[in-house]
Amino acid sequence: MTQYHDVAKLEDLEPGTCPSVELDDAPGVALFNVDGEILALDNTCPHAGGPLGEGTLEGDVVECPWHGWEFNVRTGQCIENPTPEWAVPCFRTRVENGVIQVAFPPEAP
Repeated sequence: MTQYHDVAKLEDLEPGTCPSVELDDAPGVALFNVDGEILALDNTCPHAGGPLGEGTLEGDVVECPWHGWEFNVRTGQCIENPTPEWAVPCFRTRVENGVIQVAFPPEAP
């Protein structure tokens, strides 16, 4: 069953930023503000476990800070290797009363 969890305030997520959030009962999540659209991926890069929420966001692509792997934040697909084993799980998001909420479990890549 899908459950939404409060993860951040919308006012704290400026366009072009990508922080990560940790929850007690859920995996780490990287949040992305792409021109006002809030997106979320699992925070762990499938290549070597790098924290995607500490990466660099350009448009709708995040670059992992550890080895430079790039992922589309809308789909979770790896840019160089767009195969299922290198995709990052995506989470549905919504904003309720200025609070960003993320749905768990994630959607399959």
